Order: sequence, then C-alpha cells, then structure tokens
Amino acid sequence: MTRAQQLAQDAAEAAEVRAYETDPDVVALRIERVRRQVDWMCWTGIVLGLAFTMTNVQTFASAGTRPWSLPWLAAWVLDPTVSLVLLAILRAEQVTARYQVRTGGWVRRAKWFTLAATYVMNTWTSYANGDPAAIVLHSVPPLVVFAAVEAITDLRDKLTDAAIVAAGERRGVQGESMNSGRRKLFADYLADARRRWTPDVDVTPAWIRQATGCSRGLSPRLARALRAEVADD
Repeated sequence: MTRAQQLAQDAAEAAEVRAYETDPDVVALRIERVRRQVDWMCWTGIVLGLAFTMTNVQTFASAGTRPWSLPWLAAWVLDPTVSLVLLAILRAEQVTARYQVRTGGWVRRAKWFTLAATYVMNTWTSYANGDPAAIVLHSVPPLVVFAAVEAITDLRDKLTDAAIVAAGERRGVQGESMNSGRRKLFADYLADARRRWTPDVDVTPAWIRQATGCSRGLSPRLARALRAEVADD
C-alpha cells in the first residue's frame, strides 16, 4: 500500500469515527451519562450535608432534656422528618425535570420551608451564643444544600434541553424533505408552528406535534417557546 493509499484509508476511518461521534443519538447518550453523573454527585453532597446537620438539630431540639431520656431520643427524629420531606420533593422534581413538567407553587414553598427550617434549627444555638465561628461552621452545610437543591433542578432542565435538541436534530434530519438540502432545525419547527397558530388555539405539545410533525421529546420545548412569543405579542 502506497503512502497516499494509507492516508486515504486513514481519512476514511477518521470520517467514519467523526460521523458516529457527532451523531445526534450518540450526543444525546453522552448527555444522559453526564446527567447521571451530575445527579449522583449532587445527591451525594445533599445527603452528606443533611447528615451533618442532624447532630446540630438534635442538640437544638433536645436542649434541657436528660441524655437518653424519651424526649432526648425523640429529638433525633426531627431532622430526618424534615430531610425526608425535602428528599421526596427533590426526587419528584428529578422525574418532572426530566420530562420538563413544571410543578406547582406548593411544591416550591414546601422545598423552601424545609430548607429554611433546617437552617434555623442548625444555627439557632450558634446565633444565641454569639459565636461567629460556629455560625459560619453550621451555616455552610445548609447553605450548600440550599444552593445544590436550586442548581440541580436547573441543571437537569438544561441537560434535558440539550438531550432534546440532539434527539430533535436526529428526527429533523430523518423527517426533512429530500429537496430541502439541509437539516430541519428548532427554529424551522418554531416557524412552522407560528404560521399555523391562531388566537383560538391552545398551544400544547400535542398541538405542536400535529402542526409541525416534530418529535414528542421536542414538542414541550417548542410549545414553551411559542407560548412565550404569543404572550410577548
């Protein structure tokens, strides 16, 4: 094999590898893997942070009680009660964020209340004693949990957007007319939906799919974008 033939073979292999690496399905799969890693790391940090606060909350709740008495033992239940409610909300948001379903106001209020309760119970004694070092020490874990709780929801939503864009790009390529000569992009689907929309239409993902022929995964994002444009108009 001549050097030119070897180079041609290498170029063909590189093109084949690049085609697979940039394939929207492969990109979407990689995003899913990143999402699982992000979830695992955030959940680990949240659980460890809540575990750190357990002793401080027990000390706060058992103040003035005799060690190993019934009130002293019952004080250990307080922090898990609040933490389990918070973890249940976060677990539910993990699923709803994956499918980009928005939760109601009570869900967000319950999340904020449990976080605020954990912070207050964790730092009350430090504030009462006027100890700045203890305030900082006992404030950091609850605040990290609070920041992680807010960030993880947004991260899931954005990673879902990225996966939907990749999957939608694949379906757009498959559904594009042979005469168009290019991929059908998100903006093209949105333009199609905008042309078909009338004031009496309720913009839902189902209507978006019917109007544009887009994928089920892409339709919620298109519906939100069109609703925002309609609201601005």
